[in-house]
Amino acid sequence: MSRRDQIRMTDEEIRAFVRGSKTIILCSSGRGGTPHPMPMWFVADDDLGIRMTTYAKSQKIKNLERDPRVALLVEAGESYEELQGVVMYGKVELVDDTEQVIDTLLDAGGRHPGDDPEQTKAIREAMRGNAEKRVLIRFRPDRLVSWSHAKLGGVY
Repeated sequence: MSRRDQIRMTDEEIRAFVRGSKTIILCSSGRGGTPHPMPMWFVADDDLGIRMTTYAKSQKIKNLERDPRVALLVEAGESYEELQGVVMYGKVELVDDTEQVIDTLLDAGGRHPGDDPEQTKAIREAMRGNAEKRVLIRFRPDRLVSWSHAKLGGVY
């Protein structure tokens, strides 16, 4: 078995790792193809679909309108034996829908209004002005690469 095979995460490990993270690095392509990596708060859905939101006039959106291909990186670890990560490759879809932007902002921030319909309505309305300036970035991975050096058991 190759070292690459030894450190590869299972689908379940990938899902748990990504869903347990708050920040992802979105790598889009700037004008001329220069990589443009930016940290983003995100939501990972059950199928590892990723949702993020940013301002419609941001450089990220300009890049994604020109070229929807991206790489997303989630990583962790302070020492070699702790290093783990997942890189996802694919294309994004840009969605101009204020309600979906609000849903994503609430999910990414871990703020759930609860069961009170009036409270939910008030929170959503308070967010609306900001959300109307934003775009939802929706991503479904075509390919994944993962690693967890903890699987090496301290032997390198």
